[in-house]
Amino acid sequence: MFPVARAARSLLARGIQQVAVRQAHRKHEPTFHDKYGTMVLLAGASVFTAVWGYVFTQLNVEWGISPVGRITPREWRE
Repeated sequence: MFPVARAARSLLARGIQQVAVRQAHRKHEPTFHDKYGTMVLLAGASVFTAVWGYVFTQLNVEWGISPVGRITPREWRE
């Protein structure tokens, strides 16, 4: 291996080690996602379910019914 490449690799490894040591000694402060992540996810899921439940019950669509034989064409007016 070339001396320049070896030096660059050792510098990179030393930098990664320093970052790891720095992060290991720092106290972990809970972030927004740590504090409220589950609540936000559950609230979003409940709002999603409520809104789509309302939409599906209020549309009055006959689901899965074929229109064949129910729709008759109108006479063409010229």
